[in-house]
Amino acid sequence: MENLLGSNRIRVRGIDGVTRMARIPGKMKKRIWIKEGDVVIIVPWEFQDDKADVVWRYTGPQVDYLQRKGFLKGAP
Repeated sequence: MENLLGSNRIRVRGIDGVTRMARIPGKMKKRIWIKEGDVVIIVPWEFQDDKADVVWRYTGPQVDYLQRKGFLKGAP
């Protein structure tokens, strides 16, 4: 995730290199805190490729595990 825009919106850079504006669904916003630098899973919208929805946020240990296994190469 690159930065917070406010009002449950964030700017994210996908593994395809495209920067998108993503929204955090209300159910996730109430349960999970997302901050700059977090690794998240997004699903691009079918009708607007420059927008997406956040579906999951990885914790620190999960990111370390994914990097060791080779699934995340460019993650912070």
